[in-house]
Amino acid sequence: MSTEKTGEEGGARKLYATALELGPLVLFFIANGRWGIYWGTGIFIVATAIALPCYRLLEKRWPIMPLVGGFFVLVFGGLTIWLQDDTFIKLKPTIVNCLFGVILGAGLLFKKPLLKPLFGAAFKLTGEGWRLLTMRWTLFFFVLAAVNEVMWRNFPTDTWIASKMFLSFPLTLVFAFLQIPLLKRHWDGDDNPFVRGS
Repeated sequence: MSTEKTGEEGGARKLYATALELGPLVLFFIANGRWGIYWGTGIFIVATAIALPCYRLLEKRWPIMPLVGGFFVLVFGGLTIWLQDDTFIKLKPTIVNCLFGVILGAGLLFKKPLLKPLFGAAFKLTGEGWRLLTMRWTLFFFVLAAVNEVMWRNFPTDTWIASKMFLSFPLTLVFAFLQIPLLKRHWDGDDNPFVRGS
């Protein structure tokens, strides 16, 4: 009974976390369609500022990646509104994803898979498992940066914003799902949640 309750609570928390991540993007998309990119950016900043403390309440800690992303939303969104130049908000995903990719890649060079301190509470992997998972996410962050560059430089603003919700976000979910075989294969211990009946 308690195991079922824990599973339900974990599922609810994941659902809330996804809503907190996707919510500001949805509001950005809607506001841009109605009032333009600058109003959309302002609402994106406010929604992100509200979502981050909600993350804190949900996770009982400040989540590193949303926190870094939120900081860049504030900085680049603020520059977009102040200078009336939407290039800044369009560059934000490229810079953030490249930053994550460089940081994780640097960790690999120094034989320190930095995903472990971020997600070690959720996953118990072998050293090789952490190395492979970090390598894959490093490459994927650069892919996301490249996708953003293609979208904002070659398509209208509305299409670029839609790509955040209907391309980059789904790609991230699919990519994360595709890592399950790696997690299953390199789980460290007998309590592997990816093995049926464990």
